[in-house]
Amino acid sequence: MNDSTHTVRPAEGYAGDITPQLAHEWVESGQAVLVDVRTDAEREWVGFVPGAVALAWKQWPGMAMNPNFDSGVLGLPADKKVVMLCRSGVRSIAAAKRATELGAQAYNILEGFEGDPDAQGHRMTRGGWQVLGLPWRQN
Repeated sequence: MNDSTHTVRPAEGYAGDITPQLAHEWVESGQAVLVDVRTDAEREWVGFVPGAVALAWKQWPGMAMNPNFDSGVLGLPADKKVVMLCRSGVRSIAAAKRATELGAQAYNILEGFEGDPDAQGHRMTRGGWQVLGLPWRQN
């Protein structure tokens, strides 16, 4: 497919940027593992993707680096692409770069879980995993 939802966009320091739709297709087909790099609090309060690997890039409170991130990445299946998901597609870039340094074929999911902010600065209205209707749940 050649439409923009199925195109890998080149990126510096990791395998590329992909849409939530393409990430979902790769995960569903068994080509990729989805890694949610948001904090435990974000997944608990905002929502989570069933089956995703929960591996925070930074930890709440204080947003300190997760000392277990590297070992978590090294524990992922080496034969699968790794697609990184955060709130907005920013932390997941840093996580994808680090995962690439560790030997993974890592991608950033554009728009993240909550999407881009709208004119009022609110998320969950423009793009992102949730708004696109991809699988997610809340506790």
